[in-house]
Amino acid sequence: MPTSSRPSLDIDALRTATSGTEWRRVDVVGETGSTNADLIARATAGEDIAGAVLLADFQSAGRGRHGRTWSAPPRSQISMSVGVDTTGVPAAQWGWLPLLTGLAVAGTVREQFGVGAGVKWPNDVLVGTGKLAGILAEVSAPVIVVGLGLNVSLSPDELPDPNAVSLSMLGIDADRTALAGHLLRALSERLGRWRDGDPGLAEEYRSVSTTIGTRVRALLPGDSEIVGVATDIDEAGRLLIDDAGTTVTVSAGDITHLRPAEA
Repeated sequence: MPTSSRPSLDIDALRTATSGTEWRRVDVVGETGSTNADLIARATAGEDIAGAVLLADFQSAGRGRHGRTWSAPPRSQISMSVGVDTTGVPAAQWGWLPLLTGLAVAGTVREQFGVGAGVKWPNDVLVGTGKLAGILAEVSAPVIVVGLGLNVSLSPDELPDPNAVSLSMLGIDADRTALAGHLLRALSERLGRWRDGDPGLAEEYRSVSTTIGTRVRALLPGDSEIVGVATDIDEAGRLLIDDAGTTVTVSAGDITHLRPAEA
């Protein structure tokens, strides 16, 4: 699809859409390397980035977990990062941030488009087996920078990963600006519940999890692995795996990959 048929994000509409949320500053750039890296650099320079949102029409050096690259044509994704204030929230609860961001994405595409999106622990949003969105959280204490890449109008030959999927491939013609506004409002709402310790957040996560109840293989650094049935998440957002009758708890930082395991 030509770039001309993919309009730029409308900053005025986004600022209007996020009025009354925790997002106190919203910026859009035409191109950057990485929105996560940019927000972290601003924090390092002394800026308070809590409540800051940075969106880019194009990322030339988008990153996933463990330094994996992620790229897409200009204006074909929602590429954004937010600064989340963790003041007053125990560090043990910070692991929830990529999970609740995934919830915000899944909830938004379900509500707006009727798409049966699910969340794969810890940082992917799936439709069927296709990856619709990926999430990367990085600590810049006392703020956590959470980055999100959501595939909007990519065609099959533009996918950066053959296992990915886009809204347009699902037959949906989505307005990126409107969708980003809905996402930011949904994320702000879930962040409020997270700070309040709302147990309903975990219930919501379980209801759309594509991981809980399945047999998985957790690959750990050093080529070791845990194989078993993912049974639940705990209060810190860690995954519980039943490995031959023993419950093993893994955090997102513990694993290199989480994959389905053959029965």
